[in-house]
Amino acid sequence: MSFFDKIFGGREEDSEKNQLWKYIESEDDLKKAIEHSFTQKIAIFKHSTSCFISKTVLRNFEKEIENAEQKPELYFLDLLAHRDLSNKIASDLEVRHESPQLLVIENGIVISNASHQHISADQIL
Repeated sequence: MSFFDKIFGGREEDSEKNQLWKYIESEDDLKKAIEHSFTQKIAIFKHSTSCFISKTVLRNFEKEIENAEQKPELYFLDLLAHRDLSNKIASDLEVRHESPQLLVIENGIVISNASHQHISADQIL
């Protein structure tokens, strides 16, 4: 790990390897996540992989979840790789796009929505 990685929180691959997440990389993945919200509350974290603020918020959120007693159903969307899916989420779920953004979904409806420093594990726990 480089000096800068130690100061600024490591490389992006670290989050991609994190077992907390199920990845949304297709419309089918998104459909399955929404379907799952009918049996259990889920959260989708929309992350801009090129944004330092988004990386910082993601790392803080992951630490909160890792320290939590219960492990919620979490989905991860890379906004730069899948802008079309982000737009579909905004349109289908009627929520304005922001980045980073955490959407908590139950029964196919967004019940909580936060961005930037307002993102917290408390929203889903």
